[in-house]
Amino acid sequence: LVVSAGGHSFCLQAGKGFSISKPKGYKFGPRAALVEATPRVNGSPSSTSIQVLATDRAEELKAEARALARAADASVYCPQLLAKKYGSRPVKAVKRTLEILVALGTFALKLFLDQKNGTLDQNKRKRAAELRTIFTRLGPTFIKLGQGLSTRPDLCPPEYLEELAQLQDALPTFPDADAFSCIETELGMPLESIFSSISPTPIAAASLGQVYKARLKYSGQTVAVKVQRPGIEEAIGLDFYLIRGLGFFINKYVDIITTDAVALIDEFASRVYQELNYVQEGQNAKKFKMLYADKEDILVPDIFWNYTSGKVLTMEWVDGVKLNEQAAIERQGLKLLDLVTTGIQCSLRQLLEYGYFHADPHPGNLLATPEGKLAFLDFGMMSETPEEARFAIIGHVVHMVNRDYEAMARDYYALDFLSTDVDVSPIVPALRDFFDDALSYTVSELNFKTLVDGLGSVLYQYPFNVPPYYALILRSLTVLEGLALYADPNFKVLAASYPYFAKRLLTDPNPYLRDALIELLFKDERFRWNRLENLLVQGSKDRDFSAKDALQPVLKLLLGPDGEELRTLVIKEAVRVTEAFTLCTFVDTYNSVPSFMRSLIFNGNGALAMSSAELQSMMELRDQVFRIWGLLRSSENFDPALLQPILQILQQPEARSLGGRVVGGITQRLAARLLQQVLRMPMAPTSSLSALDTR
Repeated sequence: LVVSAGGHSFCLQAGKGFSISKPKGYKFGPRAALVEATPRVNGSPSSTSIQVLATDRAEELKAEARALARAADASVYCPQLLAKKYGSRPVKAVKRTLEILVALGTFALKLFLDQKNGTLDQNKRKRAAELRTIFTRLGPTFIKLGQGLSTRPDLCPPEYLEELAQLQDALPTFPDADAFSCIETELGMPLESIFSSISPTPIAAASLGQVYKARLKYSGQTVAVKVQRPGIEEAIGLDFYLIRGLGFFINKYVDIITTDAVALIDEFASRVYQELNYVQEGQNAKKFKMLYADKEDILVPDIFWNYTSGKVLTMEWVDGVKLNEQAAIERQGLKLLDLVTTGIQCSLRQLLEYGYFHADPHPGNLLATPEGKLAFLDFGMMSETPEEARFAIIGHVVHMVNRDYEAMARDYYALDFLSTDVDVSPIVPALRDFFDDALSYTVSELNFKTLVDGLGSVLYQYPFNVPPYYALILRSLTVLEGLALYADPNFKVLAASYPYFAKRLLTDPNPYLRDALIELLFKDERFRWNRLENLLVQGSKDRDFSAKDALQPVLKLLLGPDGEELRTLVIKEAVRVTEAFTLCTFVDTYNSVPSFMRSLIFNGNGALAMSSAELQSMMELRDQVFRIWGLLRSSENFDPALLQPILQILQQPEARSLGGRVVGGITQRLAARLLQQVLRMPMAPTSSLSALDTR
């Protein structure tokens, strides 16, 4: 029996007992050996196995609890405490203020002179490099600020984005002796009792800490050990105290900025402080793995709680290549676009399914593993999308596709962009002006950055208050699209997102999404079969799409107590489709009859009085319904038994009543056509079906 654990394979041979052959160099922990040697009964874990796994789970929870206890005194962001602390130390505050003003003021003066001399564009690259150096010199707070700007193409020119992106990795390190001392102090053990080896210098330096590669002494597993920078709480605390004071000044005197600057600063500061608690980061990683690593192409490293504290984080080592190193990725036989598409699909699940998402997905935090998986790292900055907003975002996309700008404007209430007392009617013309131009292309052809820039200009003109989660969503998707554009200048993140949106609309039972689907499929009391066909084509591209679940929510509404309006629409469409099938079958039969027999059967007259355009329309409708049925049947998990729930629904009294109304409607339509045929003039060949012989 071959089993896997911790990235290693083991061979278990049954005899009188189990003999275990392990990979060379692998060391079992006492519990690991027991777990791997656990027998199975009839293909399922034995009771002993379950007990062992339960014991291991209990031990992991105990280790996590001990890690939490070690981080009990971790700092949290409290502006009142910062004001009390630094308000009584004016000399230090003034000194830091002057340091910041001199650095940024000098840079602003250079930009002013460049603009005056007409060399602003010529010196962009040079000034961007200078700004990166300034942020690095000013310390962790400004490094975090620069990292945020490096993912905002709506705020920075490309030259600045490229230079500031280097802040993700190329940061100054602090002394290794300080790092090793921190590990021993935090974990309460000497270094040599924890690791059999550890790199003498850090393999990466981040804004808040630096990372070492080590091997655990007890198991031999390779791990990454992140150690926090000494004195960082003092540094960022003073900076946020000063920046918050600037926020009050902006709120009071800068009228062109309508957003609450202090609230934004507090939000950013609280997230940075959360990153200082490495136990919290470990818990974030654990939750992220539980929600999203169920997909085979997503990898999230495990946390070693016994060697984690507020300032030390030990996690599984991941071999991989940064997602912005396209050449190195392709040398491994991988495709960057496949990895980016995986990232987009995972991001959509994060943003719109569970609402818990990685808020800092810069290239340094995304790795392509040799096996082709996308690995997520650094879970210090996470965020959540409110449940109402998740559905509102999908509905917003539907309204954009339908060009329903009034509904788009109302969506901003649910998205928490506007308070409910704000009148959205003046916003509608601005949305119409932008999207009518943007949607001259199909939505799938829209560049996400173009959409963000245009929508940003609309938001800027009106009293919008963009919530932090939305800015982080834009940041996440913009980063992924930016990575893809390196490989393919024509890549569109919205096109890659379509399969997920289509799947959710077709299968999600949430009332908001169900109504959005109905709104998308019906217009002017007519069913848009082309929309349904497109949704099925796109939805089937999503690996989680299930034909069994497609349209089930709508069917349940159709026969429910609140479905009368929908039933009326469906009856009309069912009559139209049945009529199309009946008449097109008649046409096919008519055209299959030899010419000499037609004159005998129909006495020289056409079969039905119908215009060419009307017949063509009916044939297109029939063919479209056939294509849709074919799409459902071609679904990977299609089985005729999947229709059983539909048949069960159709057996309900409401469905039988619905069927009777459909039959009645069809009978009326066909009777009207027959009466028209009987009463029509004998000499009208141009409008008869005989003129439409398709053979």
